[in-house]
Amino acid sequence: MAGRDHRRTLAPSSSGRRTPEHERWAWSPARSRPLCDRGTTSRGSTSSSSSSSFRSLFRSIGVWFTSLSSTTTTSSASRRRRIKEAATAAVDVIKKPPLPAQTGKPSARGLYGGSGYRNGSGRQQLRPSFQSSVFSMEEILRATNNFSPALKIGQGGFGAVYKGVLPDGTVVAVKRAKMRMQNPHVDVEFRSEVKIMARIEHQSLVRFYGYMECGEERIVVVEYVPNGTLREHLDRCNGRFLDFGTRLDIAIDVAHAVTYLHMYSDHPVIHRDIKSSNILLTDSLRAKVADFGFARLGAGLGFGAGEATHVTTQVKGTAGYLDPEYLKTCQLTDRSDVYSFGVLLVELASARRPIETKREMKERLTARWATARFIGGSAADVLDPHLARTPAAERALEMLLELAFRCMGPVRQDRPAMNDCCRALWTIRKTYRDMLAADVTPQHSDRPTGDLWRI
Repeated sequence: MAGRDHRRTLAPSSSGRRTPEHERWAWSPARSRPLCDRGTTSRGSTSSSSSSSFRSLFRSIGVWFTSLSSTTTTSSASRRRRIKEAATAAVDVIKKPPLPAQTGKPSARGLYGGSGYRNGSGRQQLRPSFQSSVFSMEEILRATNNFSPALKIGQGGFGAVYKGVLPDGTVVAVKRAKMRMQNPHVDVEFRSEVKIMARIEHQSLVRFYGYMECGEERIVVVEYVPNGTLREHLDRCNGRFLDFGTRLDIAIDVAHAVTYLHMYSDHPVIHRDIKSSNILLTDSLRAKVADFGFARLGAGLGFGAGEATHVTTQVKGTAGYLDPEYLKTCQLTDRSDVYSFGVLLVELASARRPIETKREMKERLTARWATARFIGGSAADVLDPHLARTPAAERALEMLLELAFRCMGPVRQDRPAMNDCCRALWTIRKTYRDMLAADVTPQHSDRPTGDLWRI
């Protein structure tokens, strides 16, 4: 009996042949043989089960050794990579100089945190390292030398303006608001200016650097534009004469700035105070629009169906530039800025103020007087007497006045949009330059002036 059991144990498998040795142990990574290839029980199934158990055991051991080997390899590679990175970092620390310490308070908004910007001459410059949008009183006093009268550069409805220098050397204009007892609306104007200027950035708009609000003090810090206002140049206060071509360039700069406010800013903005004293000139006589104390966010401005087309608000602005329809209905639209821009075009052409209080009654309102002269066929009389009367200037003047009167239409739907004004001004400037190129001999004005004619 024992012999039969022993023979049964040594019998081949149920498939009829014995599994070759190299196939039975192919799963083992070391191809190690089992402890015993014979069963110890009297049943073939028990022997098969035991063999399976051995195979499972050795398979597990093989998988464990394989994973251990790969983990060790990965860990070694990671360790070598970390050592290499640490060595590289150490070399960089040795080669690179330390960064300069930040001056001022940490930036609260990072308005101009980019890598650089182009100044008026077109050169690439680094951003100012002083990027704080919220200034302290100590910083303002240090920048303006305690509001020194020698640094005062202007006075407006909002308050006094001082020239200042930030710790990094950036020259700025510091606008100090009037006290509440002098201007009860100072808080509204201050918050409006900060809110609007923080949203916008354009080469024809003054750059916003920050603000300060402490106790009764309200300060707005903006870009310093060194060459005064357009009104000062038209009054010939700055010693530089604006020829007709330069005046067209200024008109185009202002039109671009207002177009940006109406159409391309994050939210449509209505300036509400477009006038010559709010237009600053750079050294190269490029225009920058300033003073956003009266500015308001628009309400869709009619760009889509169902959107609000106006904002009902208290009338604000400057006499002579105010849209009469807005004055009558208190409904503010982007066409209110277009009306003010039309008045500005007449001002550029004639150099007269919108309201000339010292002139006789029929010439006191410059826009009405210019319209009468234009309709009567004497548009050349509107031209600034200090400008040369050339065919190019007279033709460009007629085109400019025609655009100005369209902008000053009594009904806002009849006024062009600011982007249309831009295109019209480009055409006027091209016509003026083409006629100048065709007539190279300058024709002096019949009126005696002390200035040389220049192109």
